[in-house]
Amino acid sequence: MEKAISKMNKHQKHAKLKLRENDNFATNEISIVGTKCNVIADLVQQVSKKLASYKLAYLDASHAEEIEQKSIDSFTFHTKGTTNISAEIGVNKFNQRIQFSQYDFLFINGNHYEGAKQILILDNEKEASVLKRLDQLNNIQFVVKLMDDGKYFDFLVEKHPQIKNLLCYHISEIDKISKHIENLIKEKMAPIQGLILAGGKSTRMGTDKGTLNFYGKNQRDVAIELLEKHHLKTYLSVREDQEIGIENKITDKFVGLGPFGAICSAFQENPDVAWLVLATDLPFVNDEVINLLLKHRNPSKIATTIKGKNKEFPEPLITIWEPKSYPILLNYLAQGYSCPRKVLLNSDIEIIEVDDNLIRNINTPEEFKAARKEIND
Repeated sequence: MEKAISKMNKHQKHAKLKLRENDNFATNEISIVGTKCNVIADLVQQVSKKLASYKLAYLDASHAEEIEQKSIDSFTFHTKGTTNISAEIGVNKFNQRIQFSQYDFLFINGNHYEGAKQILILDNEKEASVLKRLDQLNNIQFVVKLMDDGKYFDFLVEKHPQIKNLLCYHISEIDKISKHIENLIKEKMAPIQGLILAGGKSTRMGTDKGTLNFYGKNQRDVAIELLEKHHLKTYLSVREDQEIGIENKITDKFVGLGPFGAICSAFQENPDVAWLVLATDLPFVNDEVINLLLKHRNPSKIATTIKGKNKEFPEPLITIWEPKSYPILLNYLAQGYSCPRKVLLNSDIEIIEVDDNLIRNINTPEEFKAARKEIND
């Protein structure tokens, strides 16, 4: 009895949320271990030029023996988009995961920081350095030799008996090294799931827009089938007070924020996927539009979105929102903004233009009658 009471009174301090699949400092990272810092930095620079289509970052440590204590943090912005920052900021994995959340891949100088994956460089002069970091070498992806006679040190072979079976490149084979790293980037590219927005109150229409019948069935079912036809596991986004008998649904956790809250609720449900968001009041969105969106998806951007050719702004409710957009959405919410279009307009996005007629919103009974007549004529 006492144990039962104790269990009932046990207080859970934190809500159970699904954690993002992160590495140590970023969602996808690799540390380079086994040689001098300047060799590591040079390799990163050469590889990054080959992978310029991706958003890359490099984590290193200063080699200055002393630093000047500053009374103010300095941020110097250039009109061409570069920034020099001088600030007192300590390394903290939680803060760095936010800082590096916008990058496709993070290179790490393994002489200073430990990465979740590693590249081992065989430098015959750095045996002691490798031995010192032997415990960090727990997920070696491939090996790079500085010289043709690069040695696999005995302690490496003892700990990793299969190490000589790993792919091994010469330091000069930048194209091959870059291709291997690109494959590591692609391996962790987020899969896409569908999210049909059906939680609006449809005040102008006077009835639930998700139940409107344009094609002989509820429009929300039409939208679900449209995305599932493209092999996307698709969920229905609903309010808590909606009684809809469907297994794959996500109930709003961010209440009263409209589509913005629905998108954030989907990311809270699964922060490791990209969400292809589609509203139910867009009956003219067809296979062509979805194909274009999927074909031109750019996961290096925060989102890939549709815009009418004669429209000024993109349509946030026909958009693939990448996982990297989630912290940005929350940052806007923290400032008091809950407009997904505002996020798109002020972010790095991929825009696909289509005919305006394909993305017409149907919001009133008159528009519904006209659209249904057009579809069925």
